[in-house]
Amino acid sequence: MSAGLAIEAKGLLKSFDGKPAVRGIDIAVPQGSIYGILGPNGAGKTTTLRMLLGIIEPDAGTRSLLGHERPLEAARMVGYLPEERGLYPAMKTREAIAFMGALRGLPLDTGRKRAEILLRENGLGDYVDKPIKSLSKGMAQTIQLFGTIVHKPKLIVLDEPFSGLDAINQGRLEHLIRDEAAAGTTIIFSTHVIHHAERLCERIAIIAAGQIRFEGLVSEARDRLRPHVRLKTRASDGKWRAALPADAALRDGHWDFELPKGGVEPLLKALMEGNAGIEELSVERPGLHDAFVAIAGEAAAREMEEAEFGEAVR
Repeated sequence: MSAGLAIEAKGLLKSFDGKPAVRGIDIAVPQGSIYGILGPNGAGKTTTLRMLLGIIEPDAGTRSLLGHERPLEAARMVGYLPEERGLYPAMKTREAIAFMGALRGLPLDTGRKRAEILLRENGLGDYVDKPIKSLSKGMAQTIQLFGTIVHKPKLIVLDEPFSGLDAINQGRLEHLIRDEAAAGTTIIFSTHVIHHAERLCERIAIIAAGQIRFEGLVSEARDRLRPHVRLKTRASDGKWRAALPADAALRDGHWDFELPKGGVEPLLKALMEGNAGIEELSVERPGLHDAFVAIAGEAAAREMEEAEFGEAVR
């Protein structure tokens, strides 16, 4: 494995019943980073995570997990929250968290102590001895997340962790992810919700139809598109119009266009010398959503938006 990487994979391939699910994926996750795998449902995110963890074997390709070419050898150093949630309904929250830690080699007594600390530090101290069946769906999911990290793993892998959570629990999860990363833990998570990746991740992989369309820094993805200019002038015409791109559009009294390659200074100079009378001028950097559309296509972006909307109305 390359130095400084918690996960490295090259050329991963996987098919089910003759149908390709993952088509030659390369991923490099730096140690201590928050890394997102972003794509619509069915894009191959879960299959990729399971291959990285050694839960399923790739048909081809290589992978290394925390320095181990056989990922299962590193299982006790990993915390994994699968997309399919599952807890014993009658088990009390502290016991459920401790039990999940025990599956990774953590002594039960230590797990119980850590579980109580996790619950109290996150405003759930009143639920220490409550059975899982008495909790809301979002709260139960939070308990399972605590069970994923109670053994203090070096790597945390979360498959669609925000799915089904309300805004309060989403905020708690984001806070927890940042805290774990600040402590040096590497975190990789899959999601179909772009704003989670944009807020949390340093690096991302954009995946569609089983293929990586982009892998790198979030800023690099956004830099694939030029900044966007919104301009309002007192003058309706003049020599200054030559400084605007040919495809500049006038909407509701404002000009909208991509920032010319020369940058904002030549544009400002032309507007001022041409007596355009600048009333409003803003330069906005493209967001990750715009970058996703440019990289993966509008169809993939639409699938993700529909999935997010479907969760919101449930």
